[in-house]
Amino acid sequence: MPSTAVVADTTSYLPRELLDKHDIKEVSLYVGLEGDQEREADIADLHAFYERLRVSDQTVTTSQPSVGDFISVYEPLLAEGKEIISIHLSSGISGTCESAMQARERLTADGKGGERIVVVDSRTGAGGMGLLALTAANAAENGATAAEAEKRVAAAREELKIWFAVDTLDYLRRGGRIGAARAWIGTTLKIKPILTLEEEITPIERVRTRSRAFERMVDYGRQRYEAGADAWVVQHVQDPENAQRLVEACEPIFGSDPAFTSEVGPVIGAHVGPGLLGIGGISRTALGS
Repeated sequence: MPSTAVVADTTSYLPRELLDKHDIKEVSLYVGLEGDQEREADIADLHAFYERLRVSDQTVTTSQPSVGDFISVYEPLLAEGKEIISIHLSSGISGTCESAMQARERLTADGKGGERIVVVDSRTGAGGMGLLALTAANAAENGATAAEAEKRVAAAREELKIWFAVDTLDYLRRGGRIGAARAWIGTTLKIKPILTLEEEITPIERVRTRSRAFERMVDYGRQRYEAGADAWVVQHVQDPENAQRLVEACEPIFGSDPAFTSEVGPVIGAHVGPGLLGIGGISRTALGS
């Protein structure tokens, strides 16, 4: 059994089978809609959540885990004598890393081994963060200490690139997470924005139709492969058909299945809205698979 444990938050959106296979522990963020605040981990019916989001005229709120949430995950692992590498949503859009650091400090002050925790700001989220969590898990399974796993994750982060297309900027505008894409608000064009997450939401380009957005995702998959990023992921929000089409279009390019395909959950999904489709990756060498 590895001496280094891996912790991530729920915004990695790793499939449950991968979380279980690699024994990655999760700490849940929170989402609030129409006065109801729930742990993201407890929202099992994504379709129902996104239907509520579509018809609601209220702003969705999202919040990081509490310090206590982190302590409840860290403390049993430390009691087993483990080191911990804890990888979280970009600090540019969330206070999750800050909560993790505060938990580390409290456990250190209480003499419970908090100094054995390494907190990593992924500077990304969703599929990108999922790849970094898998990188840490692969390193730990090969005997890496938390510090050594952190170096592997840092190297993988330098390679990581993710693009995603959204149907509208309205959800990002309403949620206040629009970042540098704010300049596109108010355009008279009916656009389908293509964005990335580099610490914050950053615009890449605008296209006119969903079909063109899909073509650009395939093009970007080809760019990622040509750059050596052969460990790839596909993600979507309420669009499994196009996610599968994207997988089928890119499998011949990569010559392999994606590392995973998954749906983005409520915390990030509330800010980007239904219809998101994304692709990205790192090298299998960096992933350590």
